[in-house]
Amino acid sequence: MRKLFSSVDSFLQRYMPDPFVVAVLLTLASLVWATLATPPVDADRSKIASQIILYWGDGFWELAKFTLQMAMILLGGYVVAVSRPVKSLIGVLIGFVETPVQAVVFCTLISALASWINWGFGLVIGAIVAIEVGKKVSTVPFRLLVASSYSGFLVWHAGLSGSIPLAMNTAGGLSEDLVGGLVPLSSTTFSNFNWIALGAILILLPVVNLISLKLVGDEENSPLILQEQTIAKPEVSEPWINRSMFVTLCLFALAAFYLYSLQTTEGRQFKLDLNSINFVFFMLGMLLHGTPRNFIDAITEATPKIAPILIQYPLYAGIMAILRDSGLAELISQWFVDNSTAATFPLMTFYSAGLLNLLVPSGGGQWAVQAPIVIDAATQLDVSIPKVAMAVAWGDAWTNMLQPFWAVPLLTIAGLSIKDIIGFCLLVLISSGLVLSGLFLLL
Repeated sequence: MRKLFSSVDSFLQRYMPDPFVVAVLLTLASLVWATLATPPVDADRSKIASQIILYWGDGFWELAKFTLQMAMILLGGYVVAVSRPVKSLIGVLIGFVETPVQAVVFCTLISALASWINWGFGLVIGAIVAIEVGKKVSTVPFRLLVASSYSGFLVWHAGLSGSIPLAMNTAGGLSEDLVGGLVPLSSTTFSNFNWIALGAILILLPVVNLISLKLVGDEENSPLILQEQTIAKPEVSEPWINRSMFVTLCLFALAAFYLYSLQTTEGRQFKLDLNSINFVFFMLGMLLHGTPRNFIDAITEATPKIAPILIQYPLYAGIMAILRDSGLAELISQWFVDNSTAATFPLMTFYSAGLLNLLVPSGGGQWAVQAPIVIDAATQLDVSIPKVAMAVAWGDAWTNMLQPFWAVPLLTIAGLSIKDIIGFCLLVLISSGLVLSGLFLLL
């Protein structure tokens, strides 16, 4: 087993393309697939290809807002992470972590808990914890610690920020029209089935990651990110106000008053979404660094890390547009529906969501495509609609272990590439797929 894993891991490390190249290849595959799957009206497939390319180009910037949000969450999370108070706090939290086993389990469960609370929070915290644990326990491969942290992301769609359960519980949304009313979170996120699935995965993840620890053996572990680094300071003189806490405190007070006003204004409330997390990270980061100069220096150090996000996410926006506008996503979903029975429908929905997630790594975007098909089929087959919705949610989260889209922020902060962790993630993908398949088939 160890020899087989070593061979697969070495192969993936050597030949796994950069995530940007993966995005380009998926774009080309989507173009070809959509072109071949679309029946020609006049037997001229060149016209079909031209139309699909138009879909791609028109959708290229549809994730512009989301791209900026992800860039800001990476910047904000990094800035908070490198502040002295946070480093000291993490040092206290990992005080009991002494052995490789403890390190792997700690990274896995902390990341899973943070991802359950909010997926964006989980990605940032996972990277931060892996770095700090890696500095303390140098005998465990750092890339395994990062993979363990990323594996915790598997539970995000079963948590408080799961886009599908929230969409089904939001008035005026697509789901309300399809279902004929709202579906409470007690039937999805807080359902007995979801608690059982969540518990099973939380037990499984540390076990699989500990197996990976046994399989990887002794490995040199000295990535640059684990070495203490200092932020370069400008040597030229500058205005005293750049190094004054006055500016920081003024901005933080303004932010605090805004948050207070949200809670006291009728019809307004604080929501734990990407914008809120970025707002908190921004203000908290500035406060923790004390002065504008220290904050700016940290931002300057973090800025190069957002490049992978900026060049990859527009490509996925184009892929999403192809699948949606060409009807290919509906075609894929319908195939799974047509080959299901009442007993196997949740399982087949889980698989279809996992497949679509490789091409459309967006829970909300995927639900917009699949919801009309799976809800209608669930009604006809007399299958629980909330359970089918959670099948889509878990399928969407499941193949994130293979899809580099969501790993980019965590890997960028950790200073690694997808090829460094994909071998470990593949084990998580296979094992979690077996467990979740059994649950959807039996429960």
